[in-house]
Amino acid sequence: MRIIFVRHGEPDYVRDCLTQTGKKQAQACAQRLAHEGISAVYASPMGRATETASYTAALLGLPVQILDYMHEVVWGGPETPDEGHPWTLGARMIDEDNVDFFRQDWRAHPFFAENAVTRAYDHVAACFDAFMAEHGYGYAHQGRRFLCNAQAQETVAVFSHGGSGACALAHLLSLPYPYVCTVLPYDFTSVIILEFPVRPGEYVHPRVELFNDIAHIRG
Repeated sequence: MRIIFVRHGEPDYVRDCLTQTGKKQAQACAQRLAHEGISAVYASPMGRATETASYTAALLGLPVQILDYMHEVVWGGPETPDEGHPWTLGARMIDEDNVDFFRQDWRAHPFFAENAVTRAYDHVAACFDAFMAEHGYGYAHQGRRFLCNAQAQETVAVFSHGGSGACALAHLLSLPYPYVCTVLPYDFTSVIILEFPVRPGEYVHPRVELFNDIAHIRG
């Protein structure tokens, strides 16, 4: 299985739609994805994501299927600095506190213990596991690995946001969420591809085939 994650195009956040530049980016992204063998197009229910997805779906003659849980995450909480912004807080944890994300639990840190984004992360993680297992894709997430029950390769595209996309990536790759926010940023209509080997009955691991490919919008 290959999952192609795409962030939405340049947005008008107030109207939750694409700007004129964002529409051009989405058109260019559709052309970029035209020969990836995509069999299903999924999107967040938010306007800027569904509009971005619509260009690829139209080009491929596929419907846009909505994944409600992939809407952009919320953040903030009592006495949480920087309004709970996970990207800013993740950078502060590295730069100011020298947090070792692989030895210390990011959830227990004061920046995230009462931060709504932690609950949002849990929701995306649980729902994406169900998506992987229950949509006929055949991958059961067990700890840091996946039990493969898939019989054939399939490629799907998921159009979402910086925050919810980072939740899914962090969970699938077994990486700390604020660490991913800090060290793995990605741009508008960037293409990220994770590949899951097809070995029925065996444990497999996702592989990063491509990350933050924006060649289609340069210039």
